[in-house]
Amino acid sequence: MTLQTVELSVELAEKSILGTMLKENYLISDSGIHAEYFNTQIHKNIFLGMQELVSTNKPADYITLLTVKEPSELGGANYLLDLINFENTVKFEQYQKILSDHWREQKKNNILFQAQAENWELPAIQKALDNLQNQQNVSGVTSVKEKLVSMAERPYVKSVSQKGITTGLRDLDKMLNGFQPSELTILAARPSMGKTDTMNHFALSAGWAGYLPILFSLEMSEETEIDRLIASTGSYSRLKMREPFEYFTDEQKKKWIPTLTRLSQANIEIDDRAGLTVAEIRAKARQLIKENPNQKPIIFIDYLQIIRGENPRDNQTQIVGQISWDLKQMAKEFKCPVVCLSQLSRAVESRQDKRPMMSDLRDSGNIEQDADVIAFLYRDDYYDKESENQNLLEINIAKHRNGPTGAVMAAYIKETGRLLNIDWGHRQK
Repeated sequence: MTLQTVELSVELAEKSILGTMLKENYLISDSGIHAEYFNTQIHKNIFLGMQELVSTNKPADYITLLTVKEPSELGGANYLLDLINFENTVKFEQYQKILSDHWREQKKNNILFQAQAENWELPAIQKALDNLQNQQNVSGVTSVKEKLVSMAERPYVKSVSQKGITTGLRDLDKMLNGFQPSELTILAARPSMGKTDTMNHFALSAGWAGYLPILFSLEMSEETEIDRLIASTGSYSRLKMREPFEYFTDEQKKKWIPTLTRLSQANIEIDDRAGLTVAEIRAKARQLIKENPNQKPIIFIDYLQIIRGENPRDNQTQIVGQISWDLKQMAKEFKCPVVCLSQLSRAVESRQDKRPMMSDLRDSGNIEQDADVIAFLYRDDYYDKESENQNLLEINIAKHRNGPTGAVMAAYIKETGRLLNIDWGHRQK
């Protein structure tokens, strides 16, 4: 790649970064970008103007920028307005890396040039290069000594259990202690086993508990997904939901508005775009999290195998492996639980015992390695219509990085898609 091509690539990346910041002002302070990263003085001036505006809680746009800087310093009003055309929220992180890598390369070349001109000793060169490398990585460093000092009183003070986001199922909460921040949970099953209904139950429970459920429905339309949520919330038959006017009883119609009101209180956000990449999911989640600063998020994705890979040349196993790693990094970045549904291979159907195993994870890639929790769904009555275990859903925790494994049971009403706790004492009478 020629020097001219590199410079053009960096210039376009800078324009896209600035255009995206004009649309999403929170990125000005949250991205970790500094004015010195920009290659041109005009772009540095624009960024500094943005920082000045957000520091005083003012919006940063092409009009307000002209109030803090002279037009000539910003390339003119038309230049500012044109930056909006380069906005790309999804590729922001990719362009940010281009910018920081180019800045680091320039700084490295300057160090080597100065070292040669002034005949530096080798240790001095190494120290300067190490300082440069650490300049962008310092935020991840933690002092173990400081942590140990803060733990001095730990054996003498009763600890407060840090409960995660409720699953809405009593026995599952006991096993997982709720969905934990920064953890990736994979919920896997064969088709029609109840994955989406289980996810919806988790989303509703989290929303009613005051959290922000962000649901990416890659397979199902928003309208269908909302109908499922209504059916679960109001205990409506999904068959009757197809034509409520004709099939609902007067009593069911009477509780329609209260059901919608109750569902609205869950504050669920749905994105039903098909073929999203993890980068696109991350960008949308970041936007919603920023718009709802008083609610802790939990992200749900339906489902893993239809997330689009970034590199079309990879095979499916490589794609799924990369996606699972990216999902784990997203959970860590947002410090929130990520719950992703997954399909299982047909190998389940060829066994006498059809309870899923780790090896059944479809195109597993690194799913087993990346996930903190892997849960399999199983229903006896799915395979045996005469089974005594009617309307019972088994949730088998096959992997739990930070806790116990085992199976818990929930009542599952297929007609409405609703999950319920089981009162075993009452059931045995």
